[in-house]
Amino acid sequence: MGGNIRGHRAPNALVRLARRPALRGLTGGRRGAFTALTLASYPAMLAAAVWPLPATFAVLVPLSYAAEIALPGRAAGTLSRAHLGATVRFLSRETAVVVLLARLAPARPWWFAALAAGLFLFHGLRAAQTWLAEHVDRRHNQMPVMTRNIDLPALRIPPAPPPALLTWRGAKLLYLDALAVVPAAAGASAGLGWTGAAGAAAALALEVVAMAALLAHARRARHLGDRRRVLAVVDEWVAAYRPEVVMYFSGPVTAAYQATMWLGTLERITPRTLVVLRERALVTALGPTTLPVVCVPASVDLMNFRALDGVRVALFPANVGNNIHMLRVPGVRSVFIGHGDSDKEASFNPYTKVYDEVWVAGPAGRDRYLRAQVGVRDEAVEEVGRPQLAGVRRTSPYAEGAAPYRTVLYAPTWEGWSDDLFHSSLVAMGPAIVRALLDRPVRVIYKPHPLTGHRSQAARTAHRKIMNLLEESAGMPHLVVTGREPSLYECFNEADVLISDISSVVSDFVASGKPYVVANVAGLPEDRFRERYPAAGAAYLLGADLAELPDILRRLDAPGEDDMAAARRALRAYLLGADHPDPLARFEEAVRRAAARAEARARSLGLEALAPSARD
Repeated sequence: MGGNIRGHRAPNALVRLARRPALRGLTGGRRGAFTALTLASYPAMLAAAVWPLPATFAVLVPLSYAAEIALPGRAAGTLSRAHLGATVRFLSRETAVVVLLARLAPARPWWFAALAAGLFLFHGLRAAQTWLAEHVDRRHNQMPVMTRNIDLPALRIPPAPPPALLTWRGAKLLYLDALAVVPAAAGASAGLGWTGAAGAAAALALEVVAMAALLAHARRARHLGDRRRVLAVVDEWVAAYRPEVVMYFSGPVTAAYQATMWLGTLERITPRTLVVLRERALVTALGPTTLPVVCVPASVDLMNFRALDGVRVALFPANVGNNIHMLRVPGVRSVFIGHGDSDKEASFNPYTKVYDEVWVAGPAGRDRYLRAQVGVRDEAVEEVGRPQLAGVRRTSPYAEGAAPYRTVLYAPTWEGWSDDLFHSSLVAMGPAIVRALLDRPVRVIYKPHPLTGHRSQAARTAHRKIMNLLEESAGMPHLVVTGREPSLYECFNEADVLISDISSVVSDFVASGKPYVVANVAGLPEDRFRERYPAAGAAYLLGADLAELPDILRRLDAPGEDDMAAARRALRAYLLGADHPDPLARFEEAVRRAAARAEARARSLGLEALAPSARD
């Protein structure tokens, strides 16, 4: 079950109803059972080898491998801390099969001697291959600077090795011993113990081939270990590019969406823009872009990255501690652009006062800081609109006859950093909302926040319940969107109604002019709720018991009864700013004003020498 957003082919790998992993929701009792089974299989194999009971041993060997594969990660970690790690366990099985051959064929010692020698060499090569794979990985993926969309012929960066060459190392390689252990165990009683030695030779051959390939890659990439040279080459490229604007971002992979949402806007402005990241994983997690991207993980390297001295404007989508390394660069005008205007506390964080300027979409953002009194000066606040919303259409597919059924987008926010904010409806109301929608002739698009379940087990449980409900529902092409595509704004265009929480999703949806419903999780009085959260000023409110939902859906179906339509039109300009001039033009003009202020300040501080030699 699933579907495509019209006009946009939804990648199957990114948009789907998630299937339940085999061990998802594994209880503590079942984890203990797997652990006990794994532990018990090894002494049982040794006993069967000493007895000897070859038929029993032949059954226990695949059972022990299966137990290893099914062993939950937490249980495996516990065994490792008890000095019963994977290497010890695999060596125990290998020892047992050698003992079995010795007991069954005492007159032919070369069988088990060859097997023992082969397994000994196997572990030696495994250690060497693991070291070599880590060495090549460091050369390719742990350079002092990583880049995207930047051509560096001076570095002659060779193609990266196939992922399997780098990821199959350490404990993963242990499973290659099955090539020796399984045939030895299966053929022992039939006098075919030599098959174990042949299997060990095959495992050794595979490791030799892998090591030869890794050595070739290591030789081609040896110059990448010159840290100073790598930094100098990238610094030289950036200096030649002469960026005027930097978007600076730091954070976990799950937060990459916060920077990704600005890429399209920054690609369309005239000033030369560079994206600066701080975590290696973000280089691939960041969305598609044509902008040059530089990742500098070490703070000391960033502080010595001289090519950034000519930058005049730094844009910050998130408040994180690593921002200090960019904030300290002299002559740069720091601007907080955030990752969405909303009435949540994150949109008036006291940290924000460290920036020279704070850009918001419309008057609502300015008023939010004035009410909060967190130290952000009113003169530092700039209203620049929301240029990302240019593609949001003010059309309703169902109302215009383009769809045979109404589509409801349920896009709850995540649980936040504490339980006392009552922003997310997911835990308290989410499954009930989806269940109620499934009882009606509507299509559901479920797009959870990227950080859903990041902190709360209850949120993860509610999310799984919703996934199961949609997976098991038949008749409508319901859709779950957990990947990067289709984007939130493409979901807006497909939806006729939004059900969401206090978040930037609500503020952005107002651009569509279509009806939206906001969950009143805490059960506040309606007037107090709208006063506290201005973005809900034109919303239909939904209490925790969902009593209002049938009437809301009835009103939306009845012509002329959508009595919040006028309020939505009035709220749009307050939340998102005026439509004219174009928000992209307003944003670019704000960038230019910030750059001019930075230039003036640089001159007053005697920093003219740091400015770029020319401005195109």
